[in-house]
Amino acid sequence: MQEINNHVHSTFSFSPYAPAEIPAKAQAAGLGTVGIMDHDSVSGCAEFLDAAKQIGIAATAGCEVRVNMDGTCVEGRKTNNPDEPNVSYIALHGIPRSQFKAVEEFLALIHDARINRDRKEVEKLNAVLAKRGAPELDFDRDVLAISEAARGGSVTERHILYALSLKLIDAYGKGEGVVNFVEQTLTIPIPGKLKEVLLDLDNPHYAYDLLGVFKSALVPLFFIPSGKDECLNVQTVVDFANAIGAIPAYAYLGDVGESPTGDKKAEKFEDDFLDELVSELVRIGFKAVTYMPPRNTREQLIRLQKLCKENELMEISGVDINSSRQSFNCPILLEPEFAHLADAAYALIAHEKLADQVPSLGMFHPENPQHFQTLEERIAFYADIGKRMDHTRPEKAVELVQG
Repeated sequence: MQEINNHVHSTFSFSPYAPAEIPAKAQAAGLGTVGIMDHDSVSGCAEFLDAAKQIGIAATAGCEVRVNMDGTCVEGRKTNNPDEPNVSYIALHGIPRSQFKAVEEFLALIHDARINRDRKEVEKLNAVLAKRGAPELDFDRDVLAISEAARGGSVTERHILYALSLKLIDAYGKGEGVVNFVEQTLTIPIPGKLKEVLLDLDNPHYAYDLLGVFKSALVPLFFIPSGKDECLNVQTVVDFANAIGAIPAYAYLGDVGESPTGDKKAEKFEDDFLDELVSELVRIGFKAVTYMPPRNTREQLIRLQKLCKENELMEISGVDINSSRQSFNCPILLEPEFAHLADAAYALIAHEKLADQVPSLGMFHPENPQHFQTLEERIAFYADIGKRMDHTRPEKAVELVQG
């Protein structure tokens, strides 16, 4: 069995990897499947799929968006978003290639609203930097310039912090220069392990590590809550996803105690009302739950898997990749209790390729020939196609169904 990863970000949200680089990186890591997952953007998906087709790795395209939960049983609560109550992260998985243009049009207003907010956040950050005697950022020259915004990519708080990291490295140099400036002038403490890597002049991940220092220290000082023009209502987005043959998935986070990945502080999220939430997801029209096993305890995962099975929600997994320091691998997925996630990845890929050619062959289409099967049976059927299809000619997958 090979590992899978359905959640790799590209330069079209925030990542060191261009879409065309991701398939080769995944193949080099020994993955059997790989998926692109950018924030508020599918503009890198075609480039990604073309590169995957060229080397023959199984690949899937999706995007991650934030939605407001107005009108649901969790309205006003904190679900899976540390920064904003009533705003949840969801993923649109398995978007058929024929629908990329429709998704780009759907996301256009979100894209513009986010950039407008980013610009205001930089103004707010600059006020903080000015008070502390630090160089200020020019939004267009420093932030937009390191993004793919001109080609439909999104701009995130990570872009802002990365731009600040580059500016400080340029001004004070790596090693003691920037470390002393951060601690003494910006008055931001650097934990021991991070200080060690930031004193290493040969550290190839330097700017990403410096970004990590700023993430918890600075974001609360300049973050501006998202408006409803940027975070559409969950029902609107789920209805759109279902209409184009994508698979809308709620992104489970779960309460964080001692974070296995070290990137989340101890905090309560959706575990206290998970049963109620999962029932609501089904009512809204979600078809899946996506999660990252390394982030959670065994107890959390067992509970979530049980709820998904009881409610016939597909389980989709991947590991969030947005830094050069992160590995594409996720060895936990090789353990027996997660074998079904590999099958789900292949089923997702088969769904995507089939729905692209014949919409009614999408896994959840009401006229799907396999609609009488249980979800478990349908996933097995599609996973078999995903494993047998020629990934250098994904458009031919339909022949495995039609004979």
